Amino acid sequence: MTQQGSNNNDAFFGAGSPFMQAGQNMTQQFMDFLSKAGNPHTVSPPPVDPQALTNMQREFMDQQMRLWQSVLAKQQGKEEDFKVAPESGDRRFSAPEWRESPVYDYMHQAYLLNTKFVKQLVEIMPAEDEKAKNRMRFLARQVSDAMAPTNFAATNPEFIKTALETKGQSITDGVNNLIKDFEKGRISMTDESVFEVGKNIATTEGAVVFENDMMQLIQYTPLTPKVGSVPMLVVPPCINKFYIMDLQPDNWLIRFMIEQGNTVFIVSWRNTKEEQGHLTWEDYLEQGPITALHVVQDLCKVKKVNALGFCVGGTVLTSALAVLKARGEDGVASLTLLTTLLDFSDTGEIGLFIDENGLMSREASIGKGGLLPARDLSSTFSLLRANDLVWNYVTNNYLKGEKPKAFDLLYWNSDSTNLPGPFACWYMRNLYHDNNLRVPGKLEMCGQKVDLGRLDMPVYLLATREDHIVPWQSAYQSTRLLGGNVRFVLGASGHIAGVINPASKNKRSYWVNDDVKIDAEGWLTAASEQKGSWWNDWAAWLKPLAGELRTPRKPGNSKYKPIEPAPGRYVKERAS
Repeated sequence: MTQQGSNNNDAFFGAGSPFMQAGQNMTQQFMDFLSKAGNPHTVSPPPVDPQALTNMQREFMDQQMRLWQSVLAKQQGKEEDFKVAPESGDRRFSAPEWRESPVYDYMHQAYLLNTKFVKQLVEIMPAEDEKAKNRMRFLARQVSDAMAPTNFAATNPEFIKTALETKGQSITDGVNNLIKDFEKGRISMTDESVFEVGKNIATTEGAVVFENDMMQLIQYTPLTPKVGSVPMLVVPPCINKFYIMDLQPDNWLIRFMIEQGNTVFIVSWRNTKEEQGHLTWEDYLEQGPITALHVVQDLCKVKKVNALGFCVGGTVLTSALAVLKARGEDGVASLTLLTTLLDFSDTGEIGLFIDENGLMSREASIGKGGLLPARDLSSTFSLLRANDLVWNYVTNNYLKGEKPKAFDLLYWNSDSTNLPGPFACWYMRNLYHDNNLRVPGKLEMCGQKVDLGRLDMPVYLLATREDHIVPWQSAYQSTRLLGGNVRFVLGASGHIAGVINPASKNKRSYWVNDDVKIDAEGWLTAASEQKGSWWNDWAAWLKPLAGELRTPRKPGNSKYKPIEPAPGRYVKERAS
């Protein structure tokens, strides 16, 4: 930049200029907003270093000026000397319309500069602790995401182009989409009319062989001439429907288990209604995995089963096994945990929603009875990835008037479940907030002091590298808590895509390392990458634990007669 240009910048953006003063006032207001939200217990947090803030503002203003000059140079056919690119994976500005017009070219790059400045601003702000800092980071990201020019008709060139091409029909369609979603009370992520549970998803053949007020137990039909004598019990998360493991034929984890010669049972949790709003954490343990385990043992005439828990289902399952161990029961030959938390020291951004004030409010309102609505849970998880799970659909559904494409995973994601208030409050208080499960003898469940270290069966732990719900380093801490030999495997991708990674497609990778005595980062540094799905690794690990081969039998027996075909009626109940 020339000396003259520098002098002009100083005149407009210098320390005493009106622009700089206005920017400082707006910045201070935003900082006050973040500080109050991030530090609710601090009356007067320490001030920000004024020199650091001034330097940031000067650099920001200089970059804005350089961007403006660069956009003008581009329109004159000259080479750009300054350009702001989105972060990796950000597809909001990928359409050519954002670069064809100098107005939108400048607008989207200026927004990206603003977002970068907000992130830097958060980092220089004082905070009570790291959780408070993370709360400010999260809030700043939510504000930045919400203010993106893609989200507004007047500032989105794709909206204008589509409206012109369709002669306004896209606007009409978008308004109709918005009205329909208002009636549903949520944003449509997929064409829900395409899917039907039991018809084209959750279609693996089997039967419900037991049910109580909380769950149905499904036994699947064998697919191999011989099966192992040790059956498999699967406990999925109770905050979602079990058919995440039984979607379409090319990504059926349940079917894969059956094809490996396992007799597979799965718990299908009930979608809680008001009449079940009194159920507690202990009710879930007793009437869920403990009851299911006893039924499987009795039906198959075995002393031990192999057990698998997924996400919250893994936490519930492990807690139930700890209760049984304290009672003197040892009915599990092996334990598989998929993206499961047992040590809640670092819960990622979900933990930002759980603090003392919020917990006290929840406990007062639903702690003795009532429901934590499915829409609250769904909204919370969507905010963790707002650009992908909120604003993307606002843009496509409402601004462009598009009909969401059919996608089975997003249909499942929209099929949320309610939780009983007492269960949810106990879970958030004792595990997420107080992290008591990792402490031997700290928690009493079902009349028993529990100690995870007494669980001495072989364990297969899967975490996923990009998991935003169960950070893999936190899942790795389970290797310190369980008493048996542990195999820890780290899959690629996120919480769902990393688990539902079909062996038939042989995509992605996973990392293995037999040394689980070192810390998480040391484990990863020394781990070897294996191409393909972790499913094959798990199948090889499980095979010696499946027992002797025998002739398979149809679901149920004279005592546990089939009640109805899989997937059963509980999974078809939708949250009201």
